[in-house]
Amino acid sequence: MAKPAQSLRSACTLVLCVLIASLVAVPLLQILSSLGQPSGGTWQHLRETVLPRYLWNTMFLAIGVGFSTMVMGVGAAWLVTRCRFIGSWVFEWALLLPLAIPSYLLAYAATDVFQFSGPVQTSLRELFDWSRNDYWFPNARSLPGAIVILSVNLYPYVYLTTRAAFLEQSSCVREMSRTLGLGPWKSFFRVSLPMARPSIFIGVSLVVMETLSEFGAVDYCAVDTLATGIYRTWTSRGSLVAASQLSLCLLGAVGFLIAFESLSRRSLRFYSGDASPKGSKRIQLSFPKGLVAALFCGSPILAGFLLPVTLFAYKTWNHGDERAMEMLSELGKNSLILATVAASLTVLLGLYLSHARRVRPSLPIRMASRVSGLGYAIPGGVIAMGVLGAILHFENGLNRVFESLLSWSPGFFFSGSIAALIVAYQTRFLSVSLGVIQAGLTRIHPDLDSVSRTLGKSGFAILSKVHLPILKRTLLCAFMLVFVDVLKELPATLILRPFNFDTLAVRVYQLASDERLDEASTAAIAIIATGIIPVILLSRLMSRGQLIETPFRQTQGRRNHD
Repeated sequence: MAKPAQSLRSACTLVLCVLIASLVAVPLLQILSSLGQPSGGTWQHLRETVLPRYLWNTMFLAIGVGFSTMVMGVGAAWLVTRCRFIGSWVFEWALLLPLAIPSYLLAYAATDVFQFSGPVQTSLRELFDWSRNDYWFPNARSLPGAIVILSVNLYPYVYLTTRAAFLEQSSCVREMSRTLGLGPWKSFFRVSLPMARPSIFIGVSLVVMETLSEFGAVDYCAVDTLATGIYRTWTSRGSLVAASQLSLCLLGAVGFLIAFESLSRRSLRFYSGDASPKGSKRIQLSFPKGLVAALFCGSPILAGFLLPVTLFAYKTWNHGDERAMEMLSELGKNSLILATVAASLTVLLGLYLSHARRVRPSLPIRMASRVSGLGYAIPGGVIAMGVLGAILHFENGLNRVFESLLSWSPGFFFSGSIAALIVAYQTRFLSVSLGVIQAGLTRIHPDLDSVSRTLGKSGFAILSKVHLPILKRTLLCAFMLVFVDVLKELPATLILRPFNFDTLAVRVYQLASDERLDEASTAAIAIIATGIIPVILLSRLMSRGQLIETPFRQTQGRRNHD
C-alpha cells in the first residue's frame, strides 16, 4: 500500500508543478501562436512605418545602458571593495539606494529639473543673463537622456553581482600578482576584472533585460521602442494579434540575450582554493584620489536617488495632490490589495515548487522549475499580451460550448478582471520568489531531511516543521521583494487592469503624462517610501555576507549544477 500511495503523491506533485510552470509557458505559447495570424494589415503598416525605428532605438538604448551601467557598477564595486577613501563605508550600502526608485519616477524628476523651465536652466539664464538662443543644453526627453536616466537607475544590478564576485575572490591571488610586480591598476585589469567577468555578464544581462522591458521612462522621454510600441498597438489600434507579433520581436531579443549570456559563461570558469578574502588589505587612497573616487561613487546616488526624492518631497510639501488623502485611501488600497495577494500567492507557489524540487528532483520537476524561472526575463508588456490572448481564447471557447449546449454564454468574465492581473503578476514575478526561496533552501543541510525521514516525517511534515521555521526570514524577504515589484509594475497593469481600477503607479503615469507632476508627487513619494524597505533589507544582508542571488543568477547557477 505504501508504494501506490507514494506514486500517487509523486504524480500529484508533478501535476501541480506543471500547472505552476504553465503560468509562464502558456503566455509564451500564446505569443508564439500569433506568428502567421492575420492582423488586418496592422502588422504590415507597422513594418513599413515604425518598426525600423522601434528596433534601432531599442538596440541603441540597450547597448548604451548596458555599457554605462557596466562602467559605473564595476568601478564602484571595485572602489568600495578594494580601496579606502572618504565615505567608502557609506557608499557600500548607499550605492543600492537607486533600486528604490522606479525608473519612470526618475524620468519624471530628471525632465522636470533639467527642462527649459526647470530650476537648472532657469538659474543658468539668470546667472549669466542668457536668452534661449545663447546656450545649448542637453535634452532629457531624448534617446541619450533615456540612456542616462536608465543607467543611474539600473547600475546597482551590476554593482551587486560584481561586488559579490570581488568579495569572493582569493586574497592570495591578488597578493601573488603584487609580488610579481603588478600595481593596483594592473592587478585590477589583469586579475580581478577577468575573474569577475561571469558576474559582470550576469549583472549586465539583467540590466539589458530590464532596459528591453522598460516602458514608463522611455515613453515619457518620447523614445519609441518595442515596449512602447506594444502598448500603443494594443490601445490605439486595438489589434491584439499585431501587438503579440510585435512582442515576438522583443521576446526574440530577450531569448538571444539569454543564449548569448549562457554561451559566454561556458568558457568562463575561475576557481580559488582560498574562499576567504578577509586578510586582504585595502588600498588607502590619497586625498585627491579619494575625492575623485567619492565623486565617482556619489554621482549616481545623487542623480538616481537624492534628486527624485528631494524633488517629489518638495512638490508634495508645497503643492501636492489636493485629493491626497482620498487618493491614498482609494488607490493605495487598490495597490496594497494587489501587491499583498500577488506576493502571497507567489511565495506559496515558489515555496511549493522549490520544496518539490528538493524532495523529488526528477527531470520533469527540474524542467518545470526552470520554465517557472523564465518569467523575470520576459517584459511586462509581452506577458500582458500573452495572458490576455490566452484568456480570450479560453473565454471564446467556453462561450461557444455554452451556446451550443444551453443557447446561453457567460460572456467575458475573466479578461479585464483583477484575477487576470494577478495571473500576469505570477507569470512575471514567480521567478523572484523562486530564486530567493531556492537560495534559502540550499543553506539547509540535506542531513536534516534525512533525519526527519528516519523519524517518520513525511514531505509536508518536513516542510512545515523543519524548513518553514528556518526559512522565515527568506520567505519574508521574498514576499517584500515581490510586493514592491508589483507596487511599481506599470505596463502589465496598464494593459490588464479593470475599468475604473487604478493603482498608485498608474496614477503617477497618468498625471505625469498630462504634465501634472505636482499632483503626481504624492503618489510618487508613497511608492518610493515602500521601495526603500527591500533596499534596506538587501543592504543588511550584504553587510552580513548573505547576499541574495538575483533570479537570473539563481537560474543560471541551477543550470550549471544540473
